[in-house]
Amino acid sequence: MAESSEQATVDESLVVPATSLRNLSGFRFFWISRTISGLGSAMSMVALPVLAYQVTKSPVVVSLVAAAETIPYVLFGLIAGVVADRFDRRLLMTLSDLVCAFSMASIVLASALGFLTPWHIVAAALLSSSGALFFEAGVYGLVPAVVGKENIARANSLLYGSSTAVRIAGTAAAGALIAAVQPAGTIALDAVTFLASAFFIRGIGPRAPQSSRPAAKWPGYRKSIKEGLRFLWGLPTLRTMTVVGTLQSISGGAIVGQLVVFAGSGLGLHDSDPRIGLLYTAWSAGGIGGSLVLPRVRRRIGAFQLLLVALPLGSLLGLLVVMTTDWRIALVAITLWGTVYLMVLVNTMNYSQEVTPPEMQSRVNTTRRTFSSGLGVPLGALLSSTVTTHFSIRAGMFTAVVSVAAAALLVWAVQIKRTVAPTPS
Repeated sequence: MAESSEQATVDESLVVPATSLRNLSGFRFFWISRTISGLGSAMSMVALPVLAYQVTKSPVVVSLVAAAETIPYVLFGLIAGVVADRFDRRLLMTLSDLVCAFSMASIVLASALGFLTPWHIVAAALLSSSGALFFEAGVYGLVPAVVGKENIARANSLLYGSSTAVRIAGTAAAGALIAAVQPAGTIALDAVTFLASAFFIRGIGPRAPQSSRPAAKWPGYRKSIKEGLRFLWGLPTLRTMTVVGTLQSISGGAIVGQLVVFAGSGLGLHDSDPRIGLLYTAWSAGGIGGSLVLPRVRRRIGAFQLLLVALPLGSLLGLLVVMTTDWRIALVAITLWGTVYLMVLVNTMNYSQEVTPPEMQSRVNTTRRTFSSGLGVPLGALLSSTVTTHFSIRAGMFTAVVSVAAAALLVWAVQIKRTVAPTPS
């Protein structure tokens, strides 16, 4: 099968015995770094829009601050992967953390001195998101180098599960912190977490080899980007899983973008009802569950086989959410849908890192992430809001179901094609 032939491309330098992640000191430092900075970023995700609205009273500026999270993927996503493949990833990640710390600290300083402007907030948010993008580009190559191929699935599950947990904790704590120390004080804490993250990144250890290619023989940036795209599109299973990840992200953008409206119009909850927050928490909590379950599932079935089960299940759960008028049924279905959703995304990440050579990890995975999170999530939010405006909230939420169902049909079509006419090894 194509999947097994693609697995054969894994670089042997990444094959190390499976071991407890606690025994890998480099990974411990890395996990601490991600957890600390993730907590601060979650708080700023709430504090920045609040500060922008306090300063401007303009919903347009607030929207620009929110959009700053995804704009860098469109502008710099492909370039970031090339940079991370060419240079010391530890150094790149450290510098990225420092850029993020500087951008957040500049807001705090300007606010304290009384000359904070709307465009300063937008520019700082964009700079911080750009730094986070280059940090992520380094992550894609550093994780396999630190933990080895046999530990990628468990490492990514722990990282994604922890990130989801601290996002819940950070957003929950942000409200109390904003009330206590104002938005600028909350953002100051985020700047400190970026500095702490940079400190722990430097403790990971000596730089892992990234490529045997001499620096003088690296092609131009455009050709390097094409190499990554060619590799991503050249492996049939990886290509299919990239499309699946994009469709899955479209559904995620549709769900999160319309959940408040659905809670009110579809479930009959008042806009200040605390159960709305519970629905959001259920989606994230389901993701934590998915990150815990995924490594066990992957030990029993292959990456592609997991999609054959998870995507149809996700479609059914999404349909249940759209059809119900009972918030309790919606709560359970959203939790389970969130579980399946994150399993599919992390499963795609794991597989991509397992089959990609070390010297292409950042390019291939940043490109894949650009298509999914960079384009898929905002496209899903835009699509669902447009459908909701012209038809109904249930129709808008149904776009998420259609996207997952399309992904399910795709993987089953590929599977049937393999069964009828197997791809030669």
